[in-house]
Amino acid sequence: MDDNNNFISVGELNRKAKYLLESELGTVQVVGEVSNLAKPSSGHMYFTLKDEDGAVRCAMFRNQNMRLNFAPENGDLCAVEAQVSLYAPRGDYQLIVNRMEPYGEGNLAKQFELLKAKLEKEGLFDHALKREIPKYPIHVAVVTSSSTAAFQDVMTTVERRARNTQLTIVEATVQGDTAPRSLINALEQIEKFNVNNPSNAFDLILMCRGGGSIEDLWCFNHEDLARKIHRLDIPLISAVGHEIDFTICDFVADLRAPTPTAGAEIVTEYYYQSLELLNDLQEKIKKSFQTSINNEQQKIALLKAQLKSPISIIKERAQAIDSMELKIFQNIKNLLKDKHQDISINQISLNQLTPSKKIKEVRLRFMQLTKEFKGRIARILVDRLNQLSGIEKRLHAVSPYSILDRGYSIVTNSNQEIIKNVDQAKPSEKLSVKLSDGELSVEVSK
Repeated sequence: MDDNNNFISVGELNRKAKYLLESELGTVQVVGEVSNLAKPSSGHMYFTLKDEDGAVRCAMFRNQNMRLNFAPENGDLCAVEAQVSLYAPRGDYQLIVNRMEPYGEGNLAKQFELLKAKLEKEGLFDHALKREIPKYPIHVAVVTSSSTAAFQDVMTTVERRARNTQLTIVEATVQGDTAPRSLINALEQIEKFNVNNPSNAFDLILMCRGGGSIEDLWCFNHEDLARKIHRLDIPLISAVGHEIDFTICDFVADLRAPTPTAGAEIVTEYYYQSLELLNDLQEKIKKSFQTSINNEQQKIALLKAQLKSPISIIKERAQAIDSMELKIFQNIKNLLKDKHQDISINQISLNQLTPSKKIKEVRLRFMQLTKEFKGRIARILVDRLNQLSGIEKRLHAVSPYSILDRGYSIVTNSNQEIIKNVDQAKPSEKLSVKLSDGELSVEVSK
């Protein structure tokens, strides 16, 4: 304590401790229960990992937790892969988490049931919303990894049952932290393909992978993947795992197949049934033809036994021909007679409908209408002239100029104003006097 040169700052101490922890312990794998979980808007995640013997603070930054295929909650038992470190500003010992997954099947089952209940409550499993699986799909998208045995099983089954079905593999990772995002990307590629290629669009999606542990299949229990399947416009069959394996994708898909092979059989079911039906029909047609041939052979044998002499047959046929000839001549004679009668009747009708007769009738009608029109016009003109004369007399009777004929006059000034009394006139003013046969210009003297 007496030597001040040996003192170090708190910050330096924390930095040395941080270096020591990171260099000595490095990356560790730890199992514990999640508590004090915090998810700020930055996208980072902070929590405490604890067990009955202790607790440690943990930080998982956004670029790592975006790859999680489950949503951790307080109380979950989880396994983490983390870098041992120290937060120098507070001196807190902590883990920087790189990977995180549920620990133990019991905990995974709990996560599964919670997510299943949540999505079921939101209606994502509603059968009324499920799309109809096409009976005869033409272009099927197989979402899986081409390296899996599941894809080979699908290829073999479709090749055997429906060779005319077009299969296109859309590559996706089907296990691990990156699998959910890879599967979602594959579904988005399918949607884009349908937009750009409407003439050869996918009409069905088969998402599959083989069996495995609950951890292996966990990527198919991702919430984002389930919601993407629910939003699709294309029918989807989920064929993941074995018959006893169930995933969230099975419930949200339009149809669940217990295995990839079973999924391929569902895709080709109606094609396969049609092929069997065609084979059955082919056998029935063969048997029907054979039966018909046998019957005809029996008829031929019977006719052969009843065959008459060719000469007698010729004579019978000649007699039948003569009889037929007579009937034909008689029918022709009757037909000609009927046609002659029809021609006579048509000739009479045609004479009645001759154009000259029609023209004469129209001309007489026109002359009659012209005469009636002229008489009606003359009567209308006389009525209108009488009405005009009466109106003229009534108008003249009320005209002010008719008063002038009786010795009256109309006096106006230079402004054409009528002089009604002497007060309106002024000495030396020139006035105009209107008489019945003209006007006088006068000057007022007094």
